[in-house]
Amino acid sequence: MKLVAGAITLGDLASAIGIPAEESAVVAELKAGSEEAYAWLIGQYHQPIYSLVYRIINDPADAADTVQEVFLKVFRGMKNFHGESSLKTWIYRIAVHEASNRRRWWFRHKARETSMEVSENGNDQNEAACLREQFVDRGESPFDSAVHEEMRMHVEKELRHVAEPFRTTLILRDLEEMSYEEIAEITQVSLGTVKSRLTRGREALKQRLAEYIRQAGPRLGLRIPPARESGERPSISAGELEVTS
Repeated sequence: MKLVAGAITLGDLASAIGIPAEESAVVAELKAGSEEAYAWLIGQYHQPIYSLVYRIINDPADAADTVQEVFLKVFRGMKNFHGESSLKTWIYRIAVHEASNRRRWWFRHKARETSMEVSENGNDQNEAACLREQFVDRGESPFDSAVHEEMRMHVEKELRHVAEPFRTTLILRDLEEMSYEEIAEITQVSLGTVKSRLTRGREALKQRLAEYIRQAGPRLGLRIPPARESGERPSISAGELEVTS
């Protein structure tokens, strides 16, 4: 099936990722209202945008509602997209903005009305399923898979307690693997601010994980560096969280 304006197939759209000239053709199809182009856009970005929003909001239902709002704003705002940034960066900027707004609203309103108790059969199962889908390497041994999943789930749990804007910067850099330049465009701050937020966010997360690593390290087979001086807590970095064989 050909698209109306540029006679580009769906396969051509997929191959346009990361190629500015061809991305312009995709954007032209979107601006022309091509249903196939919009179907491609949703198929390409829905899951990564949901994962990003979920990590910021921490509620599956709210994340799903926010993702709908994100794509509505993308569709309505496409006419105002002029290519100053990549299509991906523009969509992620909208997603971060909408997720941050929803999170602020939640703390002002919903948190006052709902219990903070976690349902054993509700959100925990949804969160576990999401984390397994995102992080488990099916090629690992059962032991390594279990160890890595436990560690990653704990990292995600502690990540929720890292203050904004440091948490979003951590998510974009360490989970979404975006460049400093892309993060700067998405969050609309300077490169220096991105790097500063990332350093502070990583330090905050490291401190939150330190006690867990000390307690669970021997059981999980992690190498934990010794304290530098008597009575000093060991400093733990991501590179040192290595599973021994």
